[in-house]
Amino acid sequence: IGHPEIFPLLLTANTQKIFNCRADEDVTEENCFKCIKKEDIIQDLKTRANTSDFHPLKKVILEYPGEELLVVFDPKFQYGQNFYIVASEEAKENLLKLSATAKETGETEENREETLEVHKAWVSLGSEKEVDEESVKERDTKIKYKISRVRRKFGAPITFTDKNASDDKDSYAECKSYEDNTFSIKMIERDVGVQTVPKVRETSTQTKWTYPKNASTQYYTRQLSNEAKAETLSSETLKEFLTAVHIRMEIALQQNEIMDVFFDDWKALAEDEDGKPEVYLKVYQSFTDVQYLKNRTISCVRWHPTIYGIIALSAREQPSYEEQVNLSNKSLLHQSVILLLSFFDPICLQLVLKAPEDIYCFQFSPSDPNIIAGGCVDGQVVLWDISKHEEKLQSAKPVADEITDSSEACHIQIVFVTECNTQSILDVYEQRKEPPLVRHCAASSILYSNKKPATDVQWLPCNSVVDQKGGTSENRDENYLQLVTCSPDCSILFWDIPSIEHRQKFLSEKIKEEKRSYMPPDTDEDLDLSWKPLIKINLHERDTNTEYGPTRISFRELQYRYKTSGKAKSLSALRAPVKESPYTEMSASSSKNLEVLENISTNFFVGNEDGEVVYSDWKMKIDTNSKKPVSQKQSQKYTLHTETINTLQNSPFFKDIFLSIGGQKFAIWKEGVTNGPILQSSCSAGRYTAGQWSLTRPGVFFIGRDNGNIDIWDLLKKTHEPSHFQNISKSVITFISPSTASAEQHFLAVSDDLGVLHILEICQTLCHPSSNEHASVLDYFEREVKYLK
Repeated sequence: IGHPEIFPLLLTANTQKIFNCRADEDVTEENCFKCIKKEDIIQDLKTRANTSDFHPLKKVILEYPGEELLVVFDPKFQYGQNFYIVASEEAKENLLKLSATAKETGETEENREETLEVHKAWVSLGSEKEVDEESVKERDTKIKYKISRVRRKFGAPITFTDKNASDDKDSYAECKSYEDNTFSIKMIERDVGVQTVPKVRETSTQTKWTYPKNASTQYYTRQLSNEAKAETLSSETLKEFLTAVHIRMEIALQQNEIMDVFFDDWKALAEDEDGKPEVYLKVYQSFTDVQYLKNRTISCVRWHPTIYGIIALSAREQPSYEEQVNLSNKSLLHQSVILLLSFFDPICLQLVLKAPEDIYCFQFSPSDPNIIAGGCVDGQVVLWDISKHEEKLQSAKPVADEITDSSEACHIQIVFVTECNTQSILDVYEQRKEPPLVRHCAASSILYSNKKPATDVQWLPCNSVVDQKGGTSENRDENYLQLVTCSPDCSILFWDIPSIEHRQKFLSEKIKEEKRSYMPPDTDEDLDLSWKPLIKINLHERDTNTEYGPTRISFRELQYRYKTSGKAKSLSALRAPVKESPYTEMSASSSKNLEVLENISTNFFVGNEDGEVVYSDWKMKIDTNSKKPVSQKQSQKYTLHTETINTLQNSPFFKDIFLSIGGQKFAIWKEGVTNGPILQSSCSAGRYTAGQWSLTRPGVFFIGRDNGNIDIWDLLKKTHEPSHFQNISKSVITFISPSTASAEQHFLAVSDDLGVLHILEICQTLCHPSSNEHASVLDYFEREVKYLK
């Protein structure tokens, strides 16, 4: 520590007692020195050996030349321990001398302080006069007041009354503040802040804009007269020109026969194996509607399974907090509908399906496309039957356009409107009628529906029937349909389709209610229905009772195959009429004579609001303790996404491969692999908002983002980043739906948050798979599974 003769030493209380150097008793901060004989320390080392406190300094003590060692008490731990040893005689004498000198100096200062305590006489220098002048003295005579009272009034009762003080002038006096002109304070100094700013001048301007009008220019070729033609052909100038250029013209014609001068060599080089094919999504059409889609978000988009060119979409609002609190006038603000439109006539709607509330999701029936099931934002399940309007959808044709169908492709001839035919086109538009309004034929009971929005709707396979215990049986009636809905209220509901008698009764009661109320169809309230779910499954963990709020659900067996041959059946032919009250609970068909299907998978994937993927089983068994149906398998939970899962879809080529999208990540899962996803993306800069598998290529899928871009992922090319991306909209992508029109024409429907539907044509590179693509993608998935294990 800067003194080679000083060695810090730790002395315990026992050692201090042996050598009479106890802290704060034998030695203090003022008297900190203690001389200990060298022989006593050596004897202590022999007696206690390694346990002696002097053992760390044994060598220093034995080599010390003197007979006594100086041990100094260090209460402030200046050298790291409570004591330290001085290892030389010279340093020992210096420390002792300094201590003696300090004591003598202290005694001298004490005597000096006692001498300075002698007081001297005070000598006046005139300060008492200044103090006397500044002191306050009373000059005016004090006014004395004497307040007395008659003796007889002491202790007498007193009566209080209300009185306005302004009525009696003597008892009320108001002293208002006023400005004294005879006295003023002059401001000498003031702290202010000043900042220079440029001069600002407000101006406005307005551009002159005129109403756009269709205009055209008529022109015709300028021709020479017969006299001018004869003069030109017989002129010497033309003869000289032909004589000069005929040799070069002949050479040019010979070269054109030998080689194609218009052949692009660079384009030919791009078609080599090293070249990259062009990948793009071509804009085909865009659709919006001022009446139904203004300031609304498109929530779901579905292609009609059997009629080419028909697409359906639903929209919902994103209300503010005040609108969510006051929902009394919600029905007057907008109409909750599903819109059906056609490629051939994008200006006019084909059908408008009315709903009691905004539709969050909907799905066409796989056995009969005329049946549409939708989930509302209030949790209700609604059914529509559009069989009466099937011919209208099939006969949808464009106005003033000619449609030619070659190689199953649609080409629209563009008509240029001029001033002469503008009025005729406007007349055609005026003659158009409003689209038919289709009421829903069934709606579930609000009491037994989901408590939160029905975020996903799926139809069950037609070859199986689910009973009330969750078991699957053979479905002998191909017209018997069931569907499944999920909601963030932690429930999954299985539904039977209501009978025809129930639907007809519902429609008749609804029409009577509208006539009695004299209200337009847009503001009526739904009747109290009795359509109840067949099964209700609550998703939660058995141990912690943690509930899951599902937003998307996906089944392994849900591979929709729509029938395109023959005319589709109507909803009235789905089930035979059964004599039952329309206000009774819908019961499942009898399963006494039905064969139990053991090979049907009852497992399903669920994506919830917290970004978790849950794998569970809907099959139930009766608990011996509670006597209630419970799930047979323990649910498996995987935490990967950071936000709500918006897409959960199984691959159209592999039944056990699923795609999940939510937040800033997407993942590909394989059923049966419990270690996690076989492929997961890194965190992107923005959010993924929608996604869909390709219908023709096993390794391609599309993902929509919050910046309006579409990411195209091709697993055979890149797995760490998208192989291509393209901007579609300025707003958030809300839904993606692919469709195959023909072998050479494929479409992708993309909706955004502004209420615009974009129809994109997929390029041939993204449509046609390679010869061994299915096997290559399957081999890639198997390699990833082996890597996880």
